[in-house]
Amino acid sequence: MLKRTQNFLRTTLIGGVIVILPAIILIFAFKWLFGVVANAIQPLTDLAVKNIPLPARFDEAIATVIVLIVIILVCFFFGLFVRTRLGQIIYHGFENSVLSKAPGYRMIKETVNHFIGRKESPFASVALVQIFENDTKVTAFITDRHEDGTVTVFVPTGPNPTTGFIYHLNKRFVHPVNISVEEAMRSVISCGAGSGSLIRGLKSDTDQPKIST
Repeated sequence: MLKRTQNFLRTTLIGGVIVILPAIILIFAFKWLFGVVANAIQPLTDLAVKNIPLPARFDEAIATVIVLIVIILVCFFFGLFVRTRLGQIIYHGFENSVLSKAPGYRMIKETVNHFIGRKESPFASVALVQIFENDTKVTAFITDRHEDGTVTVFVPTGPNPTTGFIYHLNKRFVHPVNISVEEAMRSVISCGAGSGSLIRGLKSDTDQPKIST
């Protein structure tokens, strides 16, 4: 009972960190960007504040709104540019040669993708995976998907789901299951007891890949 409680507290803490850490990174990244833009356009904001007929107590709020508008416009026009073929070529070239070498760039990019819904959050979905490419299936959490169709999964060990193994599998060996992460965690902590929902959530055998022997 004590060990199960310890495992529950540990997995709950890890789940909280997974949710909070990306938000903290995003906040610090935006704060840095806001400071850069504010310094760059300070002459413009000073001029606007002087010419807008509002009490002096609103000066800081006006400057903040101007900076936010500039950031939104810059992001919008960059978004338009990278939608073009030329923009994609330039962006990917610059990313591969410069941005990818900057410390923390990948983490910030994945965090932004997570918050705008372009990338699945790590441990957001459960799957049964065929790590041996045969009929054996193990419980796993999908942690990443790649352009070539490869899926990265984390296979936890029971009864301690904070340790496990990482596998990079062809997507045909990864079968998402329609249950919550919490429900799958309970199954792992109990060493497989209560796994009925995992099995019921799996597609029929006719949908599974045929394994050659």
